[in-house]
Formats: sequence, structure tokens, C-alpha cells
Amino acid sequence: MKAAYLIKYGNTETAFKIREAQKPRPKANQVLIKVEAFGLNFADVMARLGLYKAAPPLPAILGYDVVGKIEAIGNEVTHVQLGQRVTALTRFGAYAEYAIAEKEVVFPIPDSFSAGVAVALATQYSTAYFLSYNMANLQENDKVLIHAAAGGVGTALVQMALHKKCLVFGTCGSSEKIDYLKNNGVHHPVNYRTNDFEDTVRKIMGIKGLDAIFDPVGGKSIKKDYRLLGAGGRVFSFGVSSMNQTKSILGKLGVLAQFGFYHPVQFLSNSKGIIGVNMLKIAEENPNKIANAMQEVIRLTEEGILSPHVGGEYPVDDIAIAHGFLESRKSMGKIVVKW
Repeated sequence: MKAAYLIKYGNTETAFKIREAQKPRPKANQVLIKVEAFGLNFADVMARLGLYKAAPPLPAILGYDVVGKIEAIGNEVTHVQLGQRVTALTRFGAYAEYAIAEKEVVFPIPDSFSAGVAVALATQYSTAYFLSYNMANLQENDKVLIHAAAGGVGTALVQMALHKKCLVFGTCGSSEKIDYLKNNGVHHPVNYRTNDFEDTVRKIMGIKGLDAIFDPVGGKSIKKDYRLLGAGGRVFSFGVSSMNQTKSILGKLGVLAQFGFYHPVQFLSNSKGIIGVNMLKIAEENPNKIANAMQEVIRLTEEGILSPHVGGEYPVDDIAIAHGFLESRKSMGKIVVKW
């Protein structure tokens, strides 16, 4: 089989090479999928830059989500059948013509789902579901701030918060994305390049604080997030995309320092909290929680409640272009790469 290997950290132009690889064989509790397409995630960009410790050593096959048809199944797998079209999560290995997935995170999907929709549900929408419904337990009339609201997870978080009838603030970095946020239903979109999001929220909310903030950016935004919380409010930190804006070691350490330093007494006395969420860790230790999220987002999409946006489709030969587009922060929704 062919696979798109990450062979060198750094620029997209020299990072990938399509090579022959050995076709994997599923274990008893695994499924082998003939990959129709795989999705890109910002963690892939961080891995390409050498900033993601969980990534396998070079040369590596990256990727967390695939859509395709089942080629083979282990003898402990009973809920799917050979030839069935599925979406699935992988612990790397998705950038290939065949990929292995654990049985808990493989689910049948309708043929009506495009490849981009299918992989968005596997990763971005399952992440958003776990964050907003499991961790945050959003309630009607909650006041919510979503950073990177035009991205794949951001798009999903907005739709889920609106489904719960929350008041939604969303940040993005361009006028085009402001229009996208408005079309997705965000009540108060904020261009963080031209307006300070903390000031904007304060002008609208006054002294009232927010109930939940979802932040994949990290760095100095976390301090502002914490100040915007009301009693009972929580910041959910699930990424450090700001890390890729600096190349020096000192710069990266500076980003980490910008998070600030907190003590549990602060959280106790103010009834506020900051929660870190690593979805790879959740998937490793609690796969059934991810499985439930995947089942629910598939159901909600079939019912028309959720509507993933596909922001770009690329042939595998253009994987470098696709990676560059995602890294540029110009993309909206999910980016998908097809074989």
C-alpha cells in the first residue's frame, strides 16, 4: 500500500513523501479500513513541526481520522461488517491507503455523508461533543465564548452550544471568518486581530461573567479567559496553537509562561476553574466515552441538528498544500485529503 510519510520536520514542501508501506493486519479487537479519505487536524501541524510529543518517531504516518470501507475485522468485532462504509478514529496511521482502528471507535455512516463530513464527525465533532456536553454540561442560557470558532472544532462547538440555546461569543482572525461565524449562528463574533476579545465581551456582558470558555489557542488568551468567567465558570483548554507562531525555544517557553500561574485556592475562592483536555489521552483510557460522542454526533447529523462544514478537499499528492492551508489559519471547517 501507499502512505504519506512525514520524513522531515518543518516546511510542508519537504516534510512529506509518498512511499510504499506494509499493509497492516487487524488484531482481534481491531478493524482494517480501506481508506477513502483522511482528515487533517491541527495536532498534525504541530507534529509536522516537531512540537507534538505523542507523535511517533520519523519516518511517521500521521493522522487521527479516516472514512472508508471495512476490509477486514478481528474475531472480537461484531458491530460492523465487511464492506460497510464507516468513519473511524486512529491513533496515527491515517495517512495511508489502509488504516487500523480499534473496534470501539468505528461506526457505520450513511453513503449520503461526504468524506469531509464523515471525518469531521470522527474528530472535530466528537471532540466538541465531549467538551461541551460531557465536560461543560452546557445548559440553556449559558454564556459561552468559543475561540477559533471558524475552525473544525469551533464550528462544531458553536452548533452544539446553539442547540443548547446558549448565548455564543466566537473569535476569529479575519472579516471573511466573521461572515462565516454569523452564518453559523454566532451571536457576537469578534475579530481578535482588530478587537480585544476581553474588552468586547465586557462591553456586552458588563459585570456578568461567562459560564464556559473553549480555548485551543493557549498562551496569553487563558489569562483573559479566566478573568471573563463568572462564578461557576470554567475554561476548557484543549490546545496550544499559539505555539506554532514562534520558532525559537525561548519563544515557545514564553508562550507557556503566558498561561499564567494558578493555585487551587484561587479556584476555590472565586468558584472558577481551568480544565485541560487531551482527547488522545481520553481515547486511550476511556474509549467508550469517545464512542458515545461519535454515536451521538452521527445521530445528530442524520437528524439535521449538526452540519459539518468542509473547508477544503485535496488529492493526496497535494498533502503539503493542504497542510500549509491549515497552518495558515485561513481555513474554515474541516480539511480532507482523498486517495
